[in-house]
Amino acid sequence: MKKGQAVPEQASANAASNQIDQRIKELTDWRGEVLARIRAIIHRADPEVVEEWKWRGVPVWSHAGIICTGETYKSVVKMTFAHGAALDDPGGLFNASLEGNTRRAIDVHEGDTLDERALQALIQAAIKHNLSRRTK
Repeated sequence: MKKGQAVPEQASANAASNQIDQRIKELTDWRGEVLARIRAIIHRADPEVVEEWKWRGVPVWSHAGIICTGETYKSVVKMTFAHGAALDDPGGLFNASLEGNTRRAIDVHEGDTLDERALQALIQAAIKHNLSRRTK
């Protein structure tokens, strides 16, 4: 491999980050702002997070497995935590997909405020959960 050439994983991560950048730009209303804010919070919670682009256009953040996704719909930005049901949620952020045995979600509507500290704690709990599953 030539010096300065991206390794395939880096190239894939860079492509995914670029696609997320593009999605945020395409969303010219409040949803783009919320998705950008969520992304920034995730990066502050975990500087080693890996950005992915899956399932025909869904931003995904991973560390030792999927942490969460960032889906955008007409009236909501949805953060779905892959193993949310296994996480403590002392901030009471989970407000959607509560009936399942695995996933939990946070629906953010226009005008909602995000508790950054609680969200960072939830992201870090998801990473800890992912890492604990690897050692079993």
